Amino acid sequence: MNTDGCDCVKDNMLESWVKNSRLFCHWQEIKHEILLHKWYESEKAGHDIGWERAAASWQVRYGHLPGGNSVH
Repeated sequence: MNTDGCDCVKDNMLESWVKNSRLFCHWQEIKHEILLHKWYESEKAGHDIGWERAAASWQVRYGHLPGGNSVH
Protein backbone atom coordinates (compact mmCIF):
# COMPACT_ATOMS: atom_id res chain seq x y z
CA MET A 1 0.00 0.00 0.00
CA ASN A 2 1.38 3.39 -1.02
CA THR A 3 1.07 6.14 1.61
CA ASP A 4 3.37 8.67 -0.04
CA GLY A 5 0.45 10.98 -0.86
CA CYS A 6 -0.74 10.96 2.73
CA ASP A 7 2.75 11.67 4.05
CA CYS A 8 3.11 14.53 1.59
CA VAL A 9 -0.17 16.09 2.76
CA LYS A 10 0.91 15.76 6.41
CA ASP A 11 4.29 17.32 5.60
CA ASN A 12 2.60 20.23 3.81
CA MET A 13 0.21 20.79 6.73
CA LEU A 14 3.10 20.75 9.21
CA GLU A 15 5.17 23.11 7.06
CA SER A 16 2.21 25.48 6.76
CA TRP A 17 1.60 25.38 10.51
CA VAL A 18 5.26 26.06 11.27
CA LYS A 19 5.52 28.94 8.80
CA ASN A 20 2.40 30.55 10.28
CA SER A 21 3.52 30.15 13.90
CA ARG A 22 4.38 33.21 15.95
CA LEU A 23 7.84 31.83 16.65
CA PHE A 24 8.66 31.41 12.95
CA CYS A 25 7.27 34.86 12.10
CA HIS A 26 9.29 36.41 14.92
CA TRP A 27 12.44 34.66 13.69
CA GLN A 28 11.81 35.95 10.16
CA GLU A 29 11.57 39.51 11.51
CA ILE A 30 14.77 39.16 13.53
CA LYS A 31 16.59 37.58 10.59
CA HIS A 32 15.57 40.52 8.40
CA GLU A 33 16.79 43.02 11.01
CA ILE A 34 20.13 41.20 11.31
CA LEU A 35 20.57 41.16 7.53
CA LEU A 36 19.95 44.93 7.42
CA HIS A 37 22.36 45.41 10.31
CA LYS A 38 24.93 43.25 8.48
CA TRP A 39 24.59 45.42 5.38
CA TYR A 40 24.99 48.70 7.31
CA GLU A 41 27.93 47.45 9.35
CA SER A 42 29.61 45.95 6.27
CA GLU A 43 29.25 49.28 4.46
CA LYS A 44 30.86 51.08 7.41
CA ALA A 45 33.68 48.51 7.58
CA GLY A 46 34.25 48.52 3.81
CA HIS A 47 33.93 44.73 3.62
CA ASP A 48 31.46 41.95 4.39
CA ILE A 49 31.52 41.38 8.14
CA GLY A 50 29.73 38.02 7.89
CA TRP A 51 26.55 36.65 9.42
CA GLU A 52 28.07 35.56 12.75
CA ARG A 53 29.60 38.93 13.52
CA ALA A 54 26.47 40.78 12.40
CA ALA A 55 24.21 38.54 14.49
CA ALA A 56 26.39 38.95 17.59
CA SER A 57 26.61 42.72 17.07
CA TRP A 58 22.85 43.01 16.55
CA GLN A 59 22.17 40.91 19.66
CA VAL A 60 24.41 43.12 21.80
CA ARG A 61 22.93 46.36 20.45
CA TYR A 62 19.29 45.53 19.85
CA GLY A 63 18.58 42.07 21.22
CA HIS A 64 17.00 40.99 24.46
CA LEU A 65 18.45 40.48 27.89
CA PRO A 66 17.64 37.42 30.03
CA GLY A 67 14.23 37.79 31.59
CA GLY A 68 12.67 39.22 28.42
CA ASN A 69 13.85 42.79 28.93
CA SER A 70 14.74 44.62 25.75
CA VAL A 71 18.13 46.26 25.44
CA HIS A 72 16.61 49.37 23.86
